[in-house]
Amino acid sequence: MGQQATYIEPGNEFNRDMNYIPDRITKDARTPEFGPRDVPLWPVEPGRYRLIAAAACPWANRAIIIRNLLGLQDVISLGLAGPTHDARSWTFDLDPGGVDPVLGIERLQQAYFERYPDYPRGITVPAIVEESSGKVVTNDFPWITHDFFHEWTDFIAEDAPDLWPRELREEMDEVNKRVFTEVNNGVYRCGFAGSQEAYDAAYERLFAALDWLEERLSGQRYLVGDQLTESDIRLFTTLARFDAVYHGHFKCNRQKLAEMPALWAYARDLYQTPGIGETIDFAQIKAHYYIVHTDLNPTSIVPAGPDLSGWDEPHGREALG
Repeated sequence: MGQQATYIEPGNEFNRDMNYIPDRITKDARTPEFGPRDVPLWPVEPGRYRLIAAAACPWANRAIIIRNLLGLQDVISLGLAGPTHDARSWTFDLDPGGVDPVLGIERLQQAYFERYPDYPRGITVPAIVEESSGKVVTNDFPWITHDFFHEWTDFIAEDAPDLWPRELREEMDEVNKRVFTEVNNGVYRCGFAGSQEAYDAAYERLFAALDWLEERLSGQRYLVGDQLTESDIRLFTTLARFDAVYHGHFKCNRQKLAEMPALWAYARDLYQTPGIGETIDFAQIKAHYYIVHTDLNPTSIVPAGPDLSGWDEPHGREALG
């Protein structure tokens, strides 16, 4: 591997760069009903786009799961980068010859540069790439999965779950915002804190949110309403990585997930749902965090533990409805 990226700014708290390629893929390239509207639009078209993801990455894992649940596997192809990368880019080292079999590239960076030769930001997954041109379309992860549901409606499986029920959308927006800022991004604020003060503040915020979730999920099976929604998937991809990496590697160590009864049962419930658990690869998850983050783990040694064998144990959440 080449030169590694750095993730910690000494003395500072972690601030995620949320400036992504804003393009949207919509039905007939129409102006979207939700979210950013004054952005470049691409038409929904089966077989035109390839989702590039990585099993190791929680944001990309979300896109893989949503694609599975909606039954879009035959209309949006999937390419998987390996779990480790250097400062330049995710690479396709899981594929024969280290080359994506559809795009014919070794690094995701090549798809970004095909469209933006001087692309100045990080090369992130998930990304949507146009197969014919090899150009990246978007890497705006919250809207990628949102548009899978709202714009690819003609191709969604008949038995797919309603991941954005109209009557729950306002509450989902509120819950999603808190889950993202306090949990999804909260673990990173702990892990990439550049000072003791930044870490202490991040730690308190994270576990305040986890306590809120533990109480909320003690009385209801799902995060919003009485059915599986995208809100659950957004939380799940962080919970799935909590004991494997965030507890130790990111110092989120007040408790393990397995020591929070409602959250642990809830996470197992989702893990055992078809289309979700099979996307989790703990070996790749651990390799990514412990090998790539050399400023946290200079030796790149991947720990043998913890014991992650309990995910298939009965969860008992059916009793909540």
